Amino acid sequence: MTSNSVRRGQRSRASRRGGYLVSIAINGVLLYLLDAHPGWQSMSFLTPATAQVIGLVNLMLWAGIVANGVYFIADPPPLRAVGDLVTLTIGLVTTVRVWEVFPFAFHGSVAFVDLIARVVLIIAIVGACIGILYSLVTLIRSLARAGTQRGARDLR
Repeated sequence: MTSNSVRRGQRSRASRRGGYLVSIAINGVLLYLLDAHPGWQSMSFLTPATAQVIGLVNLMLWAGIVANGVYFIADPPPLRAVGDLVTLTIGLVTTVRVWEVFPFAFHGSVAFVDLIARVVLIIAIVGACIGILYSLVTLIRSLARAGTQRGARDLR
């Protein structure tokens, strides 16, 4: 491994910042598609029940934009862990609510998509739970590491 290579599993700062910008752009496009005229009402597979979840979906997308904007500026592990905890929790609440309301209507030859949508929601719920646990562990480890480093400085 050369001195300027990136440790395995870590991306360069520039690469991460590019990912944050892509995420901001995708969330922005989704917000526009859902909220601009005619918005979600024009999407034939969404039912009027979408009105019950659109606020949470918007909150989830805005939380992603804000978190990635902050990460673009600075992304130390403790800050990322806190931001990920917040965004994943909002995402989990949103996904569970979408599961409850299920504002989708797939008919005819695409009726099987109903099952696919349910499976995707289950995967999203499980993924959010795993992500929340991972972020908690990351936050605890980062804080413990910072405390150990502070304690070592105090001993000098």
